[in-house]
Amino acid sequence: MLMNNLDPEVAERPQDLVVYGGTGRAARSWEAFDAIVHELRRLGDDETLLVQSGKPVGVLTTHELAPRVLIANALLVPAWSTWETFRELEAAGLTMYGQMTAGSWIYIGTQGILQGTYETLAALASRHFNGSLAGTITLTGGLGGMGGAQPLAVTMNEGVALCVEVDPERIQRRLGTRYLDRSTADLEEALAWAKRARSEGRPCSIGLLGNCAEVLPALLARGFVPDVVTDQTSAHDPLGGYVPAGLTLEEAAALRREDPATYERRAYASMAAHCDAIVGFAERGAVAFDYGNNLRAGAVAGGLDRERAFSYPGFVPAYIRPLFCEGKGPFRWVALSGDPADIAATDRAVAELFPGDEGLQRWLSLAPERVAFQGLPARICWLGLGERARAGLRFNEMVAAGELRAPIVIGRDHLDAGSVASPYRETEAMRDGSDAIADWPILNALVNTAAGAHWVSVHHGGGVGIGASLHAGMVVVADGTDEAAGRLERVLTTDPAMGVLRHADAGYERAIEAAAAHKLTIPMRER
Repeated sequence: MLMNNLDPEVAERPQDLVVYGGTGRAARSWEAFDAIVHELRRLGDDETLLVQSGKPVGVLTTHELAPRVLIANALLVPAWSTWETFRELEAAGLTMYGQMTAGSWIYIGTQGILQGTYETLAALASRHFNGSLAGTITLTGGLGGMGGAQPLAVTMNEGVALCVEVDPERIQRRLGTRYLDRSTADLEEALAWAKRARSEGRPCSIGLLGNCAEVLPALLARGFVPDVVTDQTSAHDPLGGYVPAGLTLEEAAALRREDPATYERRAYASMAAHCDAIVGFAERGAVAFDYGNNLRAGAVAGGLDRERAFSYPGFVPAYIRPLFCEGKGPFRWVALSGDPADIAATDRAVAELFPGDEGLQRWLSLAPERVAFQGLPARICWLGLGERARAGLRFNEMVAAGELRAPIVIGRDHLDAGSVASPYRETEAMRDGSDAIADWPILNALVNTAAGAHWVSVHHGGGVGIGASLHAGMVVVADGTDEAAGRLERVLTTDPAMGVLRHADAGYERAIEAAAAHKLTIPMRER
């Protein structure tokens, strides 16, 4: 899985160990990567490898049911949790940015975020457009490892996507994997294509080469109003990811090297113009939502009034939180055989397990045809408490029976119901005001370690940047053994249960009902 993170079909810049998200790495250096691989190959069944920000620092004797690997990435003492301090320590070779699934070895390319994007847009369509994006245009930015899922998610919801991207290589990559239908560098041509497709009610995704901080204000000035507007540029990283207006990629790279302070200042100013245009579209009737890249906070740093910048909601409180209350979130699996037939078999198994879930059934019918594999064949779907354990145990039975050629790796995005503290994203606008309480991801990692996940990770900053989030991940392997069955049943129960407990604690009735339905013990509610 570590090597799959760096497969050229998966990673954004594998030669630099960068997997996605601007600077999210799989390992701190190639020397550290080689050392990790060396230790994994000789690791005993009662040993645990410790990885500190992408560098292996020790192998300790634990026990057979302990995790084989424990990972911590980019954790800083709170008062030192700034981009400036992080970059100083990174330059000194002492840490690395692990993003979410980059440094936890469970990234599967853009397909990994695709269903979450699909679910978000489906919820939006249900609320605003009678259940479908047909006859609508979604304007957005960013076609990198995360943002690249947007065009396909829009068309899978029957809409038109107009996606602005500053890097022509990223546009070509999305065209090559069929996430994007067509592209142009001509604004007028892109608008004509989008409007024609909208009027015909025809799904279509268009990549427009340009800078969001320039293109969105220009579209607003000419009176164009999209039906939906959002963004997934790398605004979480003002120096390593977001490209300021007025610069070519080459000029941006040079300025980043020669004058990082000026680069960052210009990036924040561009975010202000970018965000202000989104607010402008919302004022004219577009449905606007923040897609978790910290653009709004970056805009405030660039001089935009805070009340204006945050006048439109984040996607979690707007559309996803009801799912989180049920422990529902991203469940992903990877076929270690490398054989697409193993994913086809598991697709059928999941469809058989949950015949009454119409959204899941639609997703499983669309994904084999529309979603190109990147690296090892993989799939993702959103499952809740109870459902994840059933799916994991079924996969384990299939491995044991020889229905699959090799074990199945089961993990998830760190973006999940109970694994993140992120006030600008997953925990924005919590009912009880607990947005910044970071105990929950730590408890999530601890309980998944206790339950016997095969590897567990805790990271800082993924998705929204240093100082803005803590999050945890877990992975468990279905290898057909009884031991694996025990691990799967425990981990795939404790992990989503944390989401239910976290939201029940915050007072969400839907979570309290889910806890009761699943017979979860909540001590303070039993007194």
